[in-house]
Amino acid sequence: MKKAIVIGSGISGLSISAMLSDRYEVRILERSEKAGGLIKCDRIDGNLFHRVGGHVFNSKDQAVLDWFWKHFNRDEEFLKAIRNAKILLGGKLIGYPLENYLYQLPEHETRAIVEELIQMLVNEKDKTAHYDNFKDFLIGNFGENLYRLYFGPYNSKIWHTDIGKVPLEWLDGKLPMPQIKEVIISNIVKKEESNMVHASFYYPKVDGSQFIVDRLAKDQNIQLSFTVSNIAIDVNGLLSINNNQIFTDIIVYCGDVRQLHNIVKIDDAELKNALESVADLPSNGTSNVLCETDENDISWLYLPEDQFKAHRIIYTGNFSDTNNEGSNRKTCVVEFSGKQEQEIMLEELKKLPGNLKPLAFNYEPNSYIIQHKETRHKIVNLKQHLAKYNIYLLGRFAEWEYYNMDKAIEAAMDLNKKLSES
Repeated sequence: MKKAIVIGSGISGLSISAMLSDRYEVRILERSEKAGGLIKCDRIDGNLFHRVGGHVFNSKDQAVLDWFWKHFNRDEEFLKAIRNAKILLGGKLIGYPLENYLYQLPEHETRAIVEELIQMLVNEKDKTAHYDNFKDFLIGNFGENLYRLYFGPYNSKIWHTDIGKVPLEWLDGKLPMPQIKEVIISNIVKKEESNMVHASFYYPKVDGSQFIVDRLAKDQNIQLSFTVSNIAIDVNGLLSINNNQIFTDIIVYCGDVRQLHNIVKIDDAELKNALESVADLPSNGTSNVLCETDENDISWLYLPEDQFKAHRIIYTGNFSDTNNEGSNRKTCVVEFSGKQEQEIMLEELKKLPGNLKPLAFNYEPNSYIIQHKETRHKIVNLKQHLAKYNIYLLGRFAEWEYYNMDKAIEAAMDLNKKLSES
């Protein structure tokens, strides 16, 4: 069998490795001491800590569902939950998505928003307008009032960038695509949202997304604590890793694409330029705090207001009771954008609902990718140059796409198909 090296053992690396294993002798190289990438979890005195957010599974793609459930017993190993997300506004919990729960807002806000939506409907803006960036899309589809109240402050907080410079294509398939008439009707009949990908989701009974990592990693050849410092081509045309330490026919790179210009040592001026063009792509990190919290039935709580530095609370303790094995209370993860000092986070926790008690802290320097107008063009160009040498990009930080778990698996399936046809 030909040999394949997969660099990175997050969900993308584990998925593509499993898919390639029927045709390649696959080896995964992981620089960390533990597999899992952004979805790995740890137990803190018995409580499960999703170190970067809270990861759940579902998909509207039947092929992704079929592939995933081949590896797991859905009925015995997973719980199915209905998403119960809320938004904290003015000290009150409002339903999510906000546009379906306008009737829960103060009357003056509801009136202003609905009057604006009706005027937009008359003008048919929701049907005819084209938007070049995220900000214009939000204002054009939801109006100035909803943008001011929620969409502007929340998205500026979580992405920590000028969303007027973010191309709409970046969030294709991840954004609500509202019809103003449906928004108004939903508020009259009080219709629940059921079309979002994660309106319902599956979650492992034990160990959260680490359970998914451990199952997919089982029987795979993973070398941990391995840093790839250079990739070259040897005299026989094989790919060489770390000065001929490892030879392989193909490489699937699931790491940070910004690091490749320091790693790839191939004498190709166009490839070098393509690598350097992505070396300064912007991203955000996140600071996460595992906390005990009071009893509640919420899954996600969004925090758009400036009075809170945190942007959301993920009530992972509600996903499975086994996540709370070290406590007699429920647990949750409070997420802040960027690097925050512990003292600041401790003060912020006092402002949030639930009588939060911190149990553990984590900082991930790179959690969210940020795209600008030329980003996708640069990545596509780089992929074309790398493919000439049998090097392929896959994953959130390799392809610079905001993949959730299901989208990462879908991208791995697409790459696997491409490789099987080549």
